[in-house]
Amino acid sequence: MRARHAGSVLPKRRSIALLCAIALALGATAWLLGAPKPSQATTPVAQAPAPPVTVIRLEVEPVVIEAMLPGRVSPFQSAEIRPQVSGVLQERLYREGQEVKAGQELFQIDSAPYRAALGTAEAALARAQASLEAAKARASRYSQLVGRNVISALDHETAMANQHQAEADVASARAALDAARIDLARTRIVSPIDGRASRSMLTVGALVTANQPTALLTVTQLDPVLVDLTQPADTMLRLRRDLQEGRLRRTGGDAAQVRLVFGDGTEYPHPGRLQFSEVTVASDTGSVTLRATFPNPDGILMPGLFVRARIEVGVADQALLVPQQAVTRNPRGEATALMVDEQGVVRQRVIRTRQTIGNKWLVDEGLSPGDRVVVEGVQRVRDGVKPEVREISAREFDRRGPSVLGRVEAPAAGRGI
Repeated sequence: MRARHAGSVLPKRRSIALLCAIALALGATAWLLGAPKPSQATTPVAQAPAPPVTVIRLEVEPVVIEAMLPGRVSPFQSAEIRPQVSGVLQERLYREGQEVKAGQELFQIDSAPYRAALGTAEAALARAQASLEAAKARASRYSQLVGRNVISALDHETAMANQHQAEADVASARAALDAARIDLARTRIVSPIDGRASRSMLTVGALVTANQPTALLTVTQLDPVLVDLTQPADTMLRLRRDLQEGRLRRTGGDAAQVRLVFGDGTEYPHPGRLQFSEVTVASDTGSVTLRATFPNPDGILMPGLFVRARIEVGVADQALLVPQQAVTRNPRGEATALMVDEQGVVRQRVIRTRQTIGNKWLVDEGLSPGDRVVVEGVQRVRDGVKPEVREISAREFDRRGPSVLGRVEAPAAGRGI
């Protein structure tokens, strides 16, 4: 009997303990869920500060528009010297690489055969002149006799014909004498222009022929020099259209001033003048060739040298210039700029730029005078944000220079007035 009572009491105790544990767990859970969170009750929500930006107010200003064009230097004059008579080179009368003058002797060809030919021509002329004197005397006598019917008219006509033939023989002999003198003079090969002589292609003792394909040397005039520039036809048409519509005005006559820039960025000290522009467009490149002349007193510009040229094409009186660091590109590749409107909110504008003017962009569309453009802090704001605005003048910004962040280096393509 005692054993059965003990077995029945043990399960009851275990059930009561289990119920107590469940009740305690439920109470603790309810207390945790109902209690306020310390962070929500005591910590306020933090507000992000307004990002600072620097803006400048755009103003129109006159700007000289310049075109940067590639070009190549060529000599002003170049003469390939070839012999005009045949013979053996006897002497070279110049030093290779020296400056020569027009008319200066360069080579001497053996002249003995041509002196002999000149003597023959002189003798032929003397003989023809003697025959002419005899024919004139006979014709004069026959003119007197024919009036007295001493001779026939046929004899008189024959005498007059002989006189005319003798006159023609004299003229022919005189022309042959002139040709002999010219050939003798051509044995002295002279320079036709002022310039610098090249190396000699043949040496003394070589046999040369008249008008041979191989030149003896080349004389090149290097002061002044020519620079042939290439400009896309589309660019030229746009500039002409801007000039016609009044967006640009010319700075002077048709002979615009040109400045050269070398590959290392240095500028040639002597300005040149634009001479003319071709009237046809190259079919392979779609460009037009312009030619300019430059003084070259120091011989710095050598034929074949590649250069860049700045040409003044006109003045834009109502130009809007925006610093390059204020212009970015959207995913579509369009140029954009951020401006702050009258409510102090950032707005993104799609703009159209024409070219660089120093470290600025010349803007044609998208911005207006008086707009406040973000020049510093572009990376910290976006469209619709209300930033902390600090406005400075464009002159102060130029004097201080752009910040290191976002600085863009570009070659100058124009300048302000």
